[in-house]
Amino acid sequence: MSRYLTPSKVALLSLALIYAEGVVPTPETVPVLSFLVSHILPDAPRSSHAPSSDTSYVIKLDNFESALSSIPSAIPGRTVWDLFLKKLWSIDCSHALEQLISNALTVISKSREQVQRERDEGLPPEPFGRISRTSPLGAFIRRAHLEYTRLHFSDAAALWQSFMLYRRPTKQAFEKKNPHYGRSSLDVNLSDLQLDSSHPIAQIMYGNPEDEGNVEEEFLSTHDVERLMEFHVSELQRFGGRLPDDMRSKLRQMSVAGTPLPSLGHYLKFLDCWRAGDYASAFDNLHRYFDYTMQSRDRTFYQYALLNLAILQADFGCHSEAIPAMQEAISIARENKDVTCLNFCMSWLYHFGKAFPAEMKEIKESGMLGSENEALAFLKTRAKDAEMWNLLSTTLLSEAKLGLQNGESIATAFETIAKSAHLNVIKGVTSVQGPTLLMRSSVYGRTGLAHLAWSGGDIFLDCYADEAPAEDVLKSTCRMANLLVQKGRYNQAREMLDNVDESILRVLKYRQYWTFSAGMLQLRRSLHHDDLTTSSHLLTQLRSQGAPDIELSFAFSLLEIDFHTRQKSYDKALDLVETLAKSSHEENTDIIAQIKLLNIKARLLALCGHPHQGFSITVRAASMAHRARILPCLWESAVILSNILLHLHDFSAAIQLLEAVVPQVLECEDGHLAARTYSALVDAHMGLAGEAKSARRKEGLNKAVEYLDCAFEEFRRIEDARGQGEMLAKKATVMHLCGDYGLANDMASRYLDLKREYEKMRG
Repeated sequence: MSRYLTPSKVALLSLALIYAEGVVPTPETVPVLSFLVSHILPDAPRSSHAPSSDTSYVIKLDNFESALSSIPSAIPGRTVWDLFLKKLWSIDCSHALEQLISNALTVISKSREQVQRERDEGLPPEPFGRISRTSPLGAFIRRAHLEYTRLHFSDAAALWQSFMLYRRPTKQAFEKKNPHYGRSSLDVNLSDLQLDSSHPIAQIMYGNPEDEGNVEEEFLSTHDVERLMEFHVSELQRFGGRLPDDMRSKLRQMSVAGTPLPSLGHYLKFLDCWRAGDYASAFDNLHRYFDYTMQSRDRTFYQYALLNLAILQADFGCHSEAIPAMQEAISIARENKDVTCLNFCMSWLYHFGKAFPAEMKEIKESGMLGSENEALAFLKTRAKDAEMWNLLSTTLLSEAKLGLQNGESIATAFETIAKSAHLNVIKGVTSVQGPTLLMRSSVYGRTGLAHLAWSGGDIFLDCYADEAPAEDVLKSTCRMANLLVQKGRYNQAREMLDNVDESILRVLKYRQYWTFSAGMLQLRRSLHHDDLTTSSHLLTQLRSQGAPDIELSFAFSLLEIDFHTRQKSYDKALDLVETLAKSSHEENTDIIAQIKLLNIKARLLALCGHPHQGFSITVRAASMAHRARILPCLWESAVILSNILLHLHDFSAAIQLLEAVVPQVLECEDGHLAARTYSALVDAHMGLAGEAKSARRKEGLNKAVEYLDCAFEEFRRIEDARGQGEMLAKKATVMHLCGDYGLANDMASRYLDLKREYEKMRG
């Protein structure tokens, strides 16, 4: 494999020489030069969805034909494509190839020093070349000449042989325009000796010309492989996926064949092994890569080695090793004045502290990093000074998230999110569009606007998923599936999870996240079906797997509390609530978790027969939810408070409170909360009917029956077997009190049918 020159670059050089000969009309020079420059410049724009195969860096002759065949030349009856083919086939031996490249410098204009030196030496002036030596085209020609002079004889011979294979598909098109061309397509020397391609000498020199094989592998240079690896590294870092199979196969073939592998190949293997969950191989390849870079770049890359090592250790749960590595990376970055690396390290350390507060306890207590607000202010300032707009946008989102967790103003959070979105637009930061929409959806969800929360995720998946990291796509999909589960649309939620791109699930971390989310979906459905045996097995499996992040861990704990509650193990449920409350207080977690735990505790106390003890807890939860504008929790507190009022026989106050929050509860699109709200209204109207006289009693019973149907419909929508059974039992009781014994018996029959239906589903 040559270092730079390939058959496609020889073809580009041939086209550049045709342009320099002046046979391209002036009006047609723009498309020719555009084609040349687009393939010569090293940083030419490439699509993010470019083919992953290594052959995407090989310019095929079909590309030349499509670009040149419609361009007329200065020679009548000939297009630039015809002249290009003639130039290719004029290279009829290895010596001709060497002459082509050696004489290419004649089209380059001389430098001032060369002109002055020739003048001082008395040499006759030669005509100036047409191409400037400092132009992209001139730089390409000079580099092609330099790289050819550096080639060993074996590499030059291999270049000639691969060039013959490269141009062979155009033989028929060339002979059609040049019918008198009678020389051998292999080598003019064979024609002089009157030998064809079947002669043993030709077979020894060039093998069987009809044997295609995988000749495209011979059209790559080390330079192309390095560019290909840089592309894949940027894609893996940007999207968080894994290496395509064809590229992995190519690296394996290069290793087996003994081909010198660029040092970047080790970093590529490190990223792939890291995403695959192969810790040992990732660790080994990371050391190999930075061992090579240390040889050539001394200590300038040492901080990046430590940064990657810390991220790797943290991803595999080795937190005690990750933190010292990151601290040393920060120290080295400061020493080398590497602002980019320092800012990234500080951002990572902040987010690591939010994800694993217990691991960062000592550092936080030492005051080394200051408070969270100080850390964010520092990151915002440094990101703005270094013009790291990606980091600045992410920091603004972190600031909004911190304000929400502390229960601060919703308006301030929206303002900060708007700043981040504005920065994304004016600076073209596409990678943060997903987190911005996810954060906005989260705020809408906290304020009880479920339809806006859904639309945010829907817009992200429709408009930005192709350019977003795989982690953001997966989290958005799981959150939208959770919104569907709240409405009882389990099949649609499962279908949404099943439709996640398989390339995302090839990454072990994302596969675990997806598996845990799907398991929680199944667990919630089993709990609603009152299938406690299956729920127990799912709980054990999910507990052994472990939650991948704090949000899923808390959601799983809530399902575990629900499981104990349905088992009537209220002591276990209360113990778990106390444990979670203690840990949330120590770790200073999201205020919404604290409010939910207060509501659950008050509800459990009511189920235990001590509703009065939960009064102050419920009022405290409602006060916190109102102050932080976490409206779904506020409506839940109102429902729990109404149940306490029911136990105090204050039915009118309970009805007023519940009827005030019913519209907002329905806007939350939480089927379980809506069902409990209607159920509480049933109990309130039944209590009021029990105290009223005959006329008002009938009105109260009618209201109770109306809300019974609403509650039953909500329980049916979320497939809650126990809730549906309770509503049918209550309706049978109401019908019996109304004297309609036939309808009461029908309700009892429906109750038994419902019980058999769910038993059949469980069986």
